[in-house]
Amino acid sequence: MPGVSARDLSLEERRQLAVKLTRVLALYRSILDAYIIEFFTDNLWSTLPCSWQEALDRLNPPQLATLLLGLPGEGEVVRYRSVWPLTLLALKSTAYALAFTRTPGFQTPSEFLENPSQSSRLTPLFRKHVRPKKQHEIRRLGELVKKLSDLTGCTQVVDVGSGQGHLSRFMSLGLGLLVKSIEGDQRLVERAQRLDQELLQALEKEKKRNPQVVHAGPRYPPHHVVRWVDPTALCEELLLPLEPAPQGGARLLLTGLHACGDLSVALLRHFSCCPEVAALASVGCCYMKLSDPGGYPLSHWVAGLPGYELPYRLREGACHALEEYAERLQKAGPGLRTHCYRAALETVIRCAHPELRRPGVQGIPRVHELKIEEYVQRGLQRVGLDPQLPLNLAALQAHQAQEHRVVAFFSLALLLAPLVETLILLDRLLYLQEQGFHAELLPLFSPELSPRNLVLVATKTPLGQAFSVLETENS
Repeated sequence: MPGVSARDLSLEERRQLAVKLTRVLALYRSILDAYIIEFFTDNLWSTLPCSWQEALDRLNPPQLATLLLGLPGEGEVVRYRSVWPLTLLALKSTAYALAFTRTPGFQTPSEFLENPSQSSRLTPLFRKHVRPKKQHEIRRLGELVKKLSDLTGCTQVVDVGSGQGHLSRFMSLGLGLLVKSIEGDQRLVERAQRLDQELLQALEKEKKRNPQVVHAGPRYPPHHVVRWVDPTALCEELLLPLEPAPQGGARLLLTGLHACGDLSVALLRHFSCCPEVAALASVGCCYMKLSDPGGYPLSHWVAGLPGYELPYRLREGACHALEEYAERLQKAGPGLRTHCYRAALETVIRCAHPELRRPGVQGIPRVHELKIEEYVQRGLQRVGLDPQLPLNLAALQAHQAQEHRVVAFFSLALLLAPLVETLILLDRLLYLQEQGFHAELLPLFSPELSPRNLVLVATKTPLGQAFSVLETENS
């Protein structure tokens, strides 16, 4: 996805980008605030300008992917079958112009060309128990942390929210870093420790079979700590060194792979408040779980802008996968009807129980194989209502006939969603810069594999030209 690179912007340009983002998001707030399951109950289609309705009503899913969510490649010409209103074209151009680019500087994803399930850049021992997406993420983030640690002279890495420890294991046993892993779930820590031992045994066997292949020098498994990190207070355990501090004291590098909600904010606060922390590499996610207030905004600049507020619905929408949905549109599979079916179900729920709004519906398998009335009956049962309620079949079929409109409206919301993520991450950059620190943002993962692919890198001393080393792909 094209867009603006945070690295190319001065502090003042970043501030002005925040101004533009708040204005644009305020202008299109009605689209971002809408819940797609209320498409029929709230008549969302009618909230769009009539000229937009006319342009979008004619598009099938592949055309939506190309004309609305896509930009032409080099030398490619996008041909519109009708004249689009300038306001809709302006929205599309603005969405791409103001969002941080999510396109990494490497071939996407070259490591899976031979086998879509196994990264060619990881040895088999580090691929075991790890899905392709996570293989890609731990390798890319681990290698960036290794480079950043070398550049900043850090003596220890702290992996916060480490889960089953896949990233920690790769950084410690694969890259030779001294790693402390902090995770609040005891069961995940126990699982991580079992996987550590399994990998150590496998490495020992490999060393005996191929002593010339296994890296020289001692490598230690991560040190696991069971601890919830409070986003509102400093965690002393996080700051304790694993080894006696060298002369000049310990220098810590904090990292978190998809640190959920306030956990990513906690990393920022530890970095800014603790002299022991010299560097940060954080990939956030689950923006809807940010405390309000407290998790956003962090910077004085964004907090002072009119229209800076990002309610839950906007932050939740920013976590969707734009690239994945565009691919689904191109394939035009029957799975696209799910939103339409769920919106139709909402009309039946509201009719039976007007006070019941947007109840959670547990996943209904193989939706695309069901008739709309079958889906509604199963959905009623999932929310505790009588599945034998009399249904207006003609009304349900009329809703189903508008499936293409539901898809078009959802695509509009997805087009705008990256602007919300851009504002959240821009606020974090400005928060660090307001304190005199050096912060950059770069696309680290393939967005097709990992939708939250932007890593925030911060240091307390400028890296200058050395920062470009972080963006290069290891050979």
